[in-house]
Amino acid sequence: MILKKKTMHKKVILDNSVVINESCVLCYGHFNIIHPGHLRYFQFAKSHGTSLKAFVQNDKEFNSSKNKLLFNQDDRANALASIELIDEVILQDKYNLNKIISFIKPKFLILGKEHETEPKFNTNLIIKTMNSYGGKVIFHSGVTQYSSSSLNIKEELINIPKKNNLFDMVCKRRDISNSKLNDLITKFDKASMLVIGDIIIDQYIACDALGMSAEAPVIVVKELETQEYVGGAGVVAAHLSALGAKCEFISVIGNDEYSKIAENKLSNLNVNHTLIIDESRPTTFKIRYLVDNQKIFRVSKLKEHNISKEIEDLIIDKIKIVAPNISSILICDFVYGVITPRIIEEITKIVRKYNLLLFGDLQCSSQVGNITKFKNFDLLCPTEREARISLSNKDDSIEKISNDILQLTNSRNLIMKLGANGFITYNHNENNFIDKEHFPSLTKNPVDVTGAGDSLLAGVSLSLTCGSDIMTASVIGASMASIAIQSVGNSSINKDQLLNYLKGIKLNEEI
Repeated sequence: MILKKKTMHKKVILDNSVVINESCVLCYGHFNIIHPGHLRYFQFAKSHGTSLKAFVQNDKEFNSSKNKLLFNQDDRANALASIELIDEVILQDKYNLNKIISFIKPKFLILGKEHETEPKFNTNLIIKTMNSYGGKVIFHSGVTQYSSSSLNIKEELINIPKKNNLFDMVCKRRDISNSKLNDLITKFDKASMLVIGDIIIDQYIACDALGMSAEAPVIVVKELETQEYVGGAGVVAAHLSALGAKCEFISVIGNDEYSKIAENKLSNLNVNHTLIIDESRPTTFKIRYLVDNQKIFRVSKLKEHNISKEIEDLIIDKIKIVAPNISSILICDFVYGVITPRIIEEITKIVRKYNLLLFGDLQCSSQVGNITKFKNFDLLCPTEREARISLSNKDDSIEKISNDILQLTNSRNLIMKLGANGFITYNHNENNFIDKEHFPSLTKNPVDVTGAGDSLLAGVSLSLTCGSDIMTASVIGASMASIAIQSVGNSSINKDQLLNYLKGIKLNEEI
């Protein structure tokens, strides 16, 4: 057994005369790529004692799993040692977890929820060993929270560089340079895509706060300025068009004043569009009231029932017309009724017929949706909350949730969005290996996060359409999201903005 004790710049090898500490807590895993899910796990574990030890699987055991080995045991141990929460790192040598437990006798062993039912994991033996001296096994993956403030792990907990440097480290590891990204962006104007989904008109009303009403305990504001933006699937199409791609857009609108706004906005954004009027619903319209760029209230005008068979027929006919001239289809489903089971079924047939790429996103911040209805897609982009709702699973780790989504949907790529902590990209390749990478957020103090997911989806899907690998596409998507959240409103991002932003973050050319 090799036990490494962390110091500022070096590791000290200890012998086997380890002093038993009743406040000792032990964690276990391969810890290949550290992401926010691990930090939640470590924080929960550290709350149960004063000394947190991490037992790291050896290369042989890790390599025999379904994961693709990216880093050897020593590299993984060094990464763990940089985390302030962890006091000691133990490398698995000739001793297994059960033997290590007998040796150091931790008061608590914290294991991810997935280990509780993992058939290859000898849970009963581990529990028996812990009980033999009064120890306790806790199956827990860390506290799951979704708000940006809750997920914004304090940086002093991690003794590693700031977020931009972390992002640069990811790019170096993946051999992604500015020149590679620039070459990819030059291909955008050769791409031809179809976007289908729910269009939204987002209205922002800037207000001045006057104070508290004397008549009732409510805030009184004075309206100053009003601005409308195309949102929902419409802004995804607008991003693609602004980046240079030829984009067709199909959606449903009501017969009202907001439909005219949608038509005019899409035309001004040079988006080729087919908007079908549904007399049974209004054009989805959302009003956001702001004071000093802080949203104080939102009102939504919408209907969520599925479109009729007649409108389905019109949409399917249009898809069949454009399909021979495109390379990919992007479904952007806000669960307002445009993306019906029949629409998905017909799109799947068309994709197979013309060998098209298929991307999907389902956004249900206030609606009821299930990302697992999308089968055999080339990319899915759920938030952690959306994924957990789809699986009815609030307890397991992000890793377990992500892998379950990949298995249930048979998606080739998955981006699990984590709010302020960026996102994790998963690639399920033909050899059944799951490669993953955490991409930290590039903006620490966003002005308006409304369009982050839409811009991310547009950047990644367009890059994949142009032949990019998923990790390089994720850098484009992360950059798009960072640009989007630095201003109020859901505005389209053009190619020049993206190129200037990438130049500003100065990714290392010598990789």
